[in-house]
Amino acid sequence: MTMGMFEGVIAVVGLTVLTVATRGFFFLTRREIPIPDWLSQGLRYAPLAAMAAVVLPEVVLLQGQLIQTWMDARLYAVAAGAAYFWWRRDILGTILSGMAVLLPLKLGLGW
Repeated sequence: MTMGMFEGVIAVVGLTVLTVATRGFFFLTRREIPIPDWLSQGLRYAPLAAMAAVVLPEVVLLQGQLIQTWMDARLYAVAAGAAYFWWRRDILGTILSGMAVLLPLKLGLGW
């Protein structure tokens, strides 16, 4: 079943309205909404948890199955990136060092 032009426009407009309403909800109030300290502390870790939930399966899974070999460039790229981050605490350097390991292994060795 395919979506027509009208349904596509309705979907885009509806998702736009929904996104603006949910993200802008807190700007509608005149005063700050109090939240408990435990929730505030927990929200500090939300970006890290989201990143781990996205990145970890991409590293250890291949077509929905655990990787079966050590000859996977992603493993070495993650190790290089983690080592760089542990050493320097720099996000850009972490990305660059991981890519510096990933690309030669992928393109050069065909991993």
